[in-house]
Amino acid sequence: MFKIINPKKTIRFMAIAKFMTAVAMLLVLASFIVVGVKGLNFGLDFTGGVTIEVEYPNDIELADIRAKLSELKIDSPVVQHFGSSKIAMIRIKPVEGMDQKVLSTKIFNSVQTIQPGAKLNRVEYVGPSVGSDLVESGIISVFVSLLCILAYVAFRFEWRMATGAVIALVHDTIITLAVFSIFDLEFDLTVLAAVLTIIGYSLNDTIVVFDRIREKARLIRDKSMDDIIDISITETLSRTVITSGTTMFTVLALLFLGGPMIFGFAFALTVGIVVGTFSSVYVASGLAKFFGMTRENLLPPPPPVRGDDEEFVESIDE
Repeated sequence: MFKIINPKKTIRFMAIAKFMTAVAMLLVLASFIVVGVKGLNFGLDFTGGVTIEVEYPNDIELADIRAKLSELKIDSPVVQHFGSSKIAMIRIKPVEGMDQKVLSTKIFNSVQTIQPGAKLNRVEYVGPSVGSDLVESGIISVFVSLLCILAYVAFRFEWRMATGAVIALVHDTIITLAVFSIFDLEFDLTVLAAVLTIIGYSLNDTIVVFDRIREKARLIRDKSMDDIIDISITETLSRTVITSGTTMFTVLALLFLGGPMIFGFAFALTVGIVVGTFSSVYVASGLAKFFGMTRENLLPPPPPVRGDDEEFVESIDE
């Protein structure tokens, strides 16, 4: 049998919903300004650059290569093993005022001194046109995903919920981008993948809350919409804490132990989990309530009246 949660144990989320939603919208506005003014520190995937593969006779320490590149004053190089601990792949952003061929030769002449007999396997040049195509594709992918989410939630639930859910996803995305902009962290394809993961993660949490709100709206008839939302969020809170907590443990392990290659991905997910959990409670649900969602909006439509039912109703009226 269905039991309503004890009102004394219900957390009154909606009591401060207006204030928290206003704070969230101010953060979104500030994030847009930060990203628009300061921009993002795009990685090689977007800016283009030089990829150099060097093979050494013996195992090579990446720290030694980074030290050599530091002597050349190369900013933000990406250095990693490639298929073997004897092979190093070096990725460098374009250096203003220096030809890419000259840059690659200068780098190889420096890093080959670490071990005698080092040889250059390949050099690849990625032009800025490739980078701009990736930027455009990334923006389009995020925009299309938000439109599909809007249509899905509107079809499954209600347009006020759909609007709140999409704004919540924009909230999660832009704040994550703003954090990367403020700390000047490199934004590459792995971070873009993390942003898209955040969208899916946050949406899943929001859908769980919305599904419980719709369920309670159909079962509870003597409560206000604020009470229904409070009860629904409180009942799903344990699930949210367990899901977010276990995911956060994994992401923090990647953040602190995964190394520089996966740092951006793990850091974006860390920020996204925090702001996504917040937005599922106050942005998505709070905005749905702000847009005028009522209990009647969530009730199923009445069944169509058949012809014999109409005759029966008329006979009763007579």
